Amino acid sequence: MQRFAWLGLVWLVVAGALWTAPAMAQTAFAPRDESPEDFVAGAGRNETFYACTACHGFRLVAQQGMTRAQWEDSINLMVRRHGMPPLDEKDRDTVLNYLEAAYPPRAPAGRGGWVNPFAK
Repeated sequence: MQRFAWLGLVWLVVAGALWTAPAMAQTAFAPRDESPEDFVAGAGRNETFYACTACHGFRLVAQQGMTRAQWEDSINLMVRRHGMPPLDEKDRDTVLNYLEAAYPPRAPAGRGGWVNPFAK
């Protein structure tokens, strides 16, 4: 039951962060406190950082651990539901290669441990 309470709390935080009142002007995210060098080094880090921070902080990305297929599903969702401009094939491959190498799925923390609700 406690797991469902956490999932509910996570959903409320995410929903609250994404909701914008119609009368409010939406401003773009500015990665003031982040730079590519703050994250895992690898081919495609800069391209991935700037593709993601057009809309949100990169720490959100770095907290995830997903398979390549899950990263691809996440990009598809952002394009479809959140207006992310589609990446061309080369850029998409660069971003997916970096995410797959830098932020792979993490092993579960053990019985009853924390499970990433976005990596299902």
